[in-house]
Amino acid sequence: MAKPALSTKRIQIDKSQANMVIFVAIAAFITVFSLVSAKALLGKRSFLSRVVTEKEKTLSTLKSNNDAASKLQASYKVFNDTPNNLLGGNPSGTGDKDGENAELILDALPSRYDFPGLTSSIEKMIKGQGGSIDAITGLDDEIAQGQSVDSSKPIEMPFEVEASSNPDAIQSILKTFGKSIRPINIVKLTLAAEDSKIRTHVTAKSYYQPKKTLEITTKVVK
Repeated sequence: MAKPALSTKRIQIDKSQANMVIFVAIAAFITVFSLVSAKALLGKRSFLSRVVTEKEKTLSTLKSNNDAASKLQASYKVFNDTPNNLLGGNPSGTGDKDGENAELILDALPSRYDFPGLTSSIEKMIKGQGGSIDAITGLDDEIAQGQSVDSSKPIEMPFEVEASSNPDAIQSILKTFGKSIRPINIVKLTLAAEDSKIRTHVTAKSYYQPKKTLEITTKVVK
């Protein structure tokens, strides 16, 4: 006996269901793809927005620094190009009070822990007033000081000096310490008479301030 043929209506229903499944699958694929793409685009937009923000901050800082550099250059020229320096000496001379203002400032507050330079200055001041140096002691700790210092404030350089001379010369030496362009803070002073001379022991400290350096850094935007 022959099998009954499928009706036209049943075939149309089966085709409609198949088309519906295909349509739903395509729609689901498009929806998922759109959501993933939208998320990726939003993430990229957020990243680009952060990059632009950081670039604008950097540009603003560069403009501010450029303006400050121009003002600093002008101020430096006015400060350094004077007929007489801060001590009343000749900016182009070679005497004790001569030299440009910038040079005098650097000599007053060195940028590194230079103990030999300090002892040389102390020796020059004492001998300039007729005194005799018996000893200059301190710690030559330049390497350690250069590794761990705070550059925002002056750093102490302690030292001790023993000198002997007549009373007038000793008095002149102490006055010279007070007038020195290099800051000297006397912590302890001992005077002892010895024949016609006065032996002086000074415990004091001078200072230096580490120089500031320009650091160019990079920042990773995440």
